[in-house]
Amino acid sequence: MTKPARTRYAPSPTGNPHIGNIRTAIFAYLWAKHTGGQFLLRIEDTDKKRQTETGVQDIKNSLGWLSLDWDEGPDKGGPFAPYVQSERLDLYQSIAKKMVEDGTAYYCYCTPERLDAVNKAKQAIKQAPGYDRRCRTISETEKEAALASGLTPTIRFKVPLEGKTTFTDLVVKPLTVENSTIQDAVILKSDGFPTYHLAHIVDDHFMEISHVIRGQEWLPSAPLHVMIYQALGWEMPAFIHAPVILNPPGQKGKLSKRDNAVSVSQYSELGYLPEALMNFLVLLGWSYDDHTEFFSMEDLIKDFDIARIQPTPAKFNIDKLDFLNAHYINHVLTVDDFARRCLPFLAEYGVISPEEAANPGARWEFIRAACALVKDKVKTLAEVPVEIDFLFKPGAALEYPATDLIGKNEGPAAAAQVLEETINYLRDIPDETYNDRDAILAGLTEISENKLHLKNRGLMLWPPRVALSGRTKSPDLMGMIITLGRAETLARLEKGKQSLA
Repeated sequence: MTKPARTRYAPSPTGNPHIGNIRTAIFAYLWAKHTGGQFLLRIEDTDKKRQTETGVQDIKNSLGWLSLDWDEGPDKGGPFAPYVQSERLDLYQSIAKKMVEDGTAYYCYCTPERLDAVNKAKQAIKQAPGYDRRCRTISETEKEAALASGLTPTIRFKVPLEGKTTFTDLVVKPLTVENSTIQDAVILKSDGFPTYHLAHIVDDHFMEISHVIRGQEWLPSAPLHVMIYQALGWEMPAFIHAPVILNPPGQKGKLSKRDNAVSVSQYSELGYLPEALMNFLVLLGWSYDDHTEFFSMEDLIKDFDIARIQPTPAKFNIDKLDFLNAHYINHVLTVDDFARRCLPFLAEYGVISPEEAANPGARWEFIRAACALVKDKVKTLAEVPVEIDFLFKPGAALEYPATDLIGKNEGPAAAAQVLEETINYLRDIPDETYNDRDAILAGLTEISENKLHLKNRGLMLWPPRVALSGRTKSPDLMGMIITLGRAETLARLEKGKQSLA
């Protein structure tokens, strides 16, 4: 049996998390839950320049919307708190200084100006930019002069200059590099904040993380991280580098925000369901088999295996997301759940008030019935208001060309007669029949065939459809008749008839 895993999601609070970033969180969450382990949230806020005021809340909102609940982290605490890196500076500083004492790191007194000059000089002779390791051998006199000038040194990792280092991953092939090609990376900045290279290793060690799941953009840094683990004498967790997510078909490169929505909040605002987005994202780089497409959260927790994460890049196909979203809307959600999820979209579109969205009250049954008319048709929640807004308007406010009422009927008189017969029928039938979709359809069919002798039933249904909706494309006629109620339906039909006079 697989040992319970401890995984983590460790984003930087620099805005709404990228879809690719969230995909790694999904993998980490599922593996922890599949093995009966723990999923941690850790905030890596050491890059103060790039942080946003709402960054941490954006992260929490994204995870919460997808139902990725963390077991330990900010606001929840845990045995290894704090879970915010800016609150753990003493730990990083003490370890960096210990590495200097042990000879695996050193103080660097180079100014930004000198580092820039070194890079330009290398580029001038067509060498790769990078630090020249000058401060490995800096004299005591030079150190004292630098400190006397007020400079605060950084701490760099002292990369072994001989030999090779091999990084082993559970997904991608082993990576072996010559040590001499690795830069002496800064591990502690002059402001006392660690860089990612040190901080994530320290945190993963002390938080007892068993599996690190991150994007393949970190592969080039992996050998450096192996060296730091070795220098500290710590056992490495298992590493899984998830595949890159590419732009949709027809676009080159990695998924970018230039032409695509790239955050969870954007997809929420566009009317996608968390169940569908979760299902979609987990299939970007993972598969259970060669045919299963739909997974509930329970299915994913039961079936997820990191061994089935694929190393090759995954295409972001919006058509596939639309297909999955439509499936959940059309076939999984109940009418009540669907209608309640539509409320904020109806309010945003101005169909109902924000107050009604928060508390529909007596209007709930009407709103529910209106949404139900398009549940089997729409692909996203954002499409719903556009499809049903006419139901919420006064019939007198509907504007449409009278010619739309005619359709394929033989002129205005024929269409007006259809409306007249429909009015008479709906006015006189009992309530029980009025609220029975099949009974209404049977009644209108009877009139079409035996009283008006129309060529087909479509000629009978067309004028009422346009009169009730003001559109040539609308939801099911019988559903509109029942949802609008007898009085409003008859008023709209009468308005349509009069427009043909």
